[in-house]
Amino acid sequence: MIFMSQSGLTDPARSSAWDAWYVEHLRTMLTVSGIHSAQRFSTDSRGYSPSLAMYSLDGAEVFNDPYYLSVRGLGEWQPLIDRRYYRRNLFSGPDRAPVVGSGSCLIVADREREDAALSDLAMTWLVCVGIDRSTPMRGIAVLDGAVAARLGRQDAAVYRPVTAYMTSSDAG
Repeated sequence: MIFMSQSGLTDPARSSAWDAWYVEHLRTMLTVSGIHSAQRFSTDSRGYSPSLAMYSLDGAEVFNDPYYLSVRGLGEWQPLIDRRYYRRNLFSGPDRAPVVGSGSCLIVADREREDAALSDLAMTWLVCVGIDRSTPMRGIAVLDGAVAARLGRQDAAVYRPVTAYMTSSDAG
C-alpha cells in the first residue's frame, strides 16, 4: 500500500529548518515495522499541497502499532502547518511506492475515477482506502524532470524530490 501525507507551512521562512527536520522524520518512520520506503517532494503547482511525503507500507494495521503512534505526526511543526493543505490518505494499488530519482518528477492527479485524458502520462491509478479520503483516486507517474517541466498542464501537479528514495536500511 502507499500512504501519502501532504502539508505546507504557514511561515515559508522556516522552510529550510522544516526540510532538515523532515529528513530525520522520514528516517524515524522507516524504523516502524511495516514501513518500507519513504520519500518527500515539493511542488508549486496551484491547488496542490506544497509538500508531499510518500511511504510504502504493509497495510492499515501499521497505523495501530504503538511504536508508530509514538513517532508519527509533525511534532513541533504542528502549529505551523497550513490546514488548507494537510491531508493524509492511504491508497491501494502497487505494493511499493515508485522510486523517483533526482532527475525525475512525480506527477500527481486527484480524480473521481481513472482519467483517460491523462493516458499520455502512463498514470498508475491508486484507490483511496483510508484516513482522510480527500480524493477517491490518485493517479501517479514518474517522468523525467525535463519532460515534466514542459507539461504545462493545469490538471496535474509536478512534484520534485526533496529527498532521495529511502528504505528501512537507511533508517539506521
